[in-house]
Amino acid sequence: MQISIVIPLLNEEESINELYHWIATVMQSNGFLYELLFIDDGSTDGSWKVIDDLASQHPEVKAIRFLKNFGKSQALHAGFAAAKGDVVITMDADLQDNPEEIPQLYKMITEDGYDLVSGWKKKRYDSIVSKNLPSKLFNFAAKKTSGVQLHDFNCGLKAYKKEVIKTIEVTGEMHRYIPVLAKNAGFGNIGEKVVLHQARKYGSTKFGMERFVRGFLDLITISFLSRFGKRPMHLFGAWGAVTLFVGFCFALYLGVDKLFINPTGRLITERPQFYIALTAMILGTQLFLAGFLGELILRSKKNSVHYLVKEERNLNQ
Repeated sequence: MQISIVIPLLNEEESINELYHWIATVMQSNGFLYELLFIDDGSTDGSWKVIDDLASQHPEVKAIRFLKNFGKSQALHAGFAAAKGDVVITMDADLQDNPEEIPQLYKMITEDGYDLVSGWKKKRYDSIVSKNLPSKLFNFAAKKTSGVQLHDFNCGLKAYKKEVIKTIEVTGEMHRYIPVLAKNAGFGNIGEKVVLHQARKYGSTKFGMERFVRGFLDLITISFLSRFGKRPMHLFGAWGAVTLFVGFCFALYLGVDKLFINPTGRLITERPQFYIALTAMILGTQLFLAGFLGELILRSKKNSVHYLVKEERNLNQ
């Protein structure tokens, strides 16, 4: 199998047939051996009926249906687990990603040696206020924070070596940061390609402004995990040691002052330094405990999936 195309979707019944025929035309004209994986993330319209009909007519069409809407990251996780191709392409189902980009993306992986190639929607046909400007701000922050030099982290059109998608773990809302996850896993040869972006033809976007809030929160998470995910004690232990030292210094000062310098002065509990010392030592202890707990959790963590599959089509073919 040369290429697996993974397409997560939610309520896109109007575009699925057109998308399939567009992809099939491109793949057949280039002579690719491929499979097309639709991941229905709990659609409530007729999307699954359309996919089911396609799967019954075309053996290269495979599908997974979730019991309910679990999110794009979980849909990609399921698609990556089922994919068999040497190169895996992801794209959205709303016809805004152009399947004619696939041959060049495939070439960049197989001939140019990239581990991952991310699309860059340099010219967008989205609302400037609700999507373009927030997206530019988000991508700037992601690039500066992660060190991965991409212009468009959130572009759905990407290509991967099989080893990449079988290694990384896409959970929660981390689909925006797959390039960062790949880099942290050791796949550092990450490329970018300007891709054609088209205006949405059917329906409306399933993402609102809240996705950028979640995106920035996830950015903080991934930044922390990339630096200290394997060694949480290095962060919490260091700050715990500094805080404990500050508390110890204030306590030592109070003790020496009361015993030798000013034994008849105010009670220790009446002095502000006492509360600084007490607070610092408590915080330092808590930070140390957080580090120890993080280490224990890290060593006992077991991978688990966070979605339930309702139906599958053609996965064993």
